[in-house]
Amino acid sequence: MSWLEAERMEMAAERILDAAGALFVERGVDGPGMDEVARAAGCSRATLYRYFENRQALIHAFAHREARQITKQVGQAVADVSDQRRRVVEAVLACLAAVRERPHLAAWYAGDSTLLREVLRDSPIIRGSAQAFLAADDDDPDLADWVLRIILSFLSEPGDDEAQERRLLERFLLPRSSGRPAATP
Repeated sequence: MSWLEAERMEMAAERILDAAGALFVERGVDGPGMDEVARAAGCSRATLYRYFENRQALIHAFAHREARQITKQVGQAVADVSDQRRRVVEAVLACLAAVRERPHLAAWYAGDSTLLREVLRDSPIIRGSAQAFLAADDDDPDLADWVLRIILSFLSEPGDDEAQERRLLERFLLPRSSGRPAATP
């Protein structure tokens, strides 16, 4: 495969994911089927299935693309925070802000959709990012899962404002956070 062909394939996949994101805004994550995604992307079903073998693969690819972008944004937001315990709180707040500023993600944590919980549970990319920010060690493998649940909780049931969310994180998450330095994701 030539570099041009690879670039075209990546652009096509991105276009499909963009179309899926727009449909998630309109109809929720559970709403659009593969036919509708193909039409919105301007491609055939066969083309769609060439890139994503099924709806679950499409949803995971969309979530992973967003997670990589959010992880990069969170990393930049906490780059200058040297205290590991404070870094965890700031990373959670930056993650919440990054997710909330993306309207196409609101359908993932609003309403009855269980897809976000499934993706959080199954995604090595999301879990790996959480573990990197937490510097979670083998002695406590559930810490990343717990923090992801905290994030999901704040997304589905936000605090009154950022100050309240910060206060809760500092009171309950900060004492639980490791004091060891974290690897940069």
